[in-house]
Amino acid sequence: MARPDMLSAWSIIILATAGVIIRPFRLPEAVWAVAGAIALVLLRLLPLSEALAGIARGLDVYFFLIGMMLTAELARSEGLFDYLAALAVEHARGSPQRLFLLIYLVGILVTVLLSNDATAIVLTPAVYAATRAAGAAPLPYLLVCAFIANAASFVLPISNPANLVVFGLRMPHLAEWLRLFALPSIASIVVTYAVLRLTQRRALAGETIEARVAKPELSRGGKLTAIGIAAIGVVLITASALNVRLGLPTFICGLVTATCVLGLNRQSPWPVVKGISWSVLPLVAGLFVMVEALVHTGAVAQLSALLHDAIGKSQAQAAWSVGIATSIADNVANNLPIGLLSGSIAASDHLPRSVVSAILIGVDLGPNLSVTGSLATILWLVALRREKIEITAWRFLALGVLVMPPALLAALAIAIH
Repeated sequence: MARPDMLSAWSIIILATAGVIIRPFRLPEAVWAVAGAIALVLLRLLPLSEALAGIARGLDVYFFLIGMMLTAELARSEGLFDYLAALAVEHARGSPQRLFLLIYLVGILVTVLLSNDATAIVLTPAVYAATRAAGAAPLPYLLVCAFIANAASFVLPISNPANLVVFGLRMPHLAEWLRLFALPSIASIVVTYAVLRLTQRRALAGETIEARVAKPELSRGGKLTAIGIAAIGVVLITASALNVRLGLPTFICGLVTATCVLGLNRQSPWPVVKGISWSVLPLVAGLFVMVEALVHTGAVAQLSALLHDAIGKSQAQAAWSVGIATSIADNVANNLPIGLLSGSIAASDHLPRSVVSAILIGVDLGPNLSVTGSLATILWLVALRREKIEITAWRFLALGVLVMPPALLAALAIAIH
């Protein structure tokens, strides 16, 4: 039977998570996460010292997010994403089907090297502007940004902040990561494309798009940013290969790239700094505190015991079950808190690699089911609203039900067997 303090902690965490997803009174997501964390401390469900320890545990993730957001905002301000989107339209040569594929490929590149949040925040407006300039209906191409942001988010450790959350200090080195996730990632990307392309075939068949559009000239700052992103990729892949935690290298690389580009162009850093979504940091910190409360009240230990019982009966069946359960849970409570909770369970005791791999795939790929699944999808919706485009939760779910399950099953089948 659950203890009263555990039930109270769960109640606060559920309400705070619902606030993050639903955003009552249109207050920022961070407000609800921080409010939940404060309530846990004030009601003495979590000692202040453990709350602070939970916040400190996210230090590597904060560094990673700042570095990636800084680099992405720099690329946006220098017109790099507008250039890439216009380049895709030019190479489509009037074919909507070819443009769909090219934008999908650009989305893979951005997600793999700059994280799924960059695809949602920065690539989406660029794709909207480029497709409108080409005379195309933007929606099929905007859907690409949403789905590839999650489908390609476990190609590399840097492709999704949730990867750092799930593995934490136990992050595999690059060779091990690729051994575990290269083939499942390819399966996820290919199956997601095939199903998404099939669902959009009628919309694309009726399209006529311009063969040529005005392509913005890539500025010197844009070229330097592109070089910087390539250099960041090399540094982070090297850090991963050397089993170095990725947060601080990401932060340093983003800071150095921004300093070089802005310094050479003699630009003020404030427009770039103001363009960063700083509220993401207290949001993540609040989530870390809430998961710390679950550890304190014994919920994580109970879930870990259940998982170990399942592994004792059948490791493969446990991996399948936890992968599918995690993917569904993402859409109930968002994949960041689910990733934090899963990471705590995985850290509580040694788990088979196939089970941990299934957890990560569920955390990363599950959000393609609904708009509540991941921070990247929520940010994608915000980007669409700025362009006066509304996608209802039901409409996204109707598509997600078709796209996510086959990709998830294909990735899990390769990872587990």
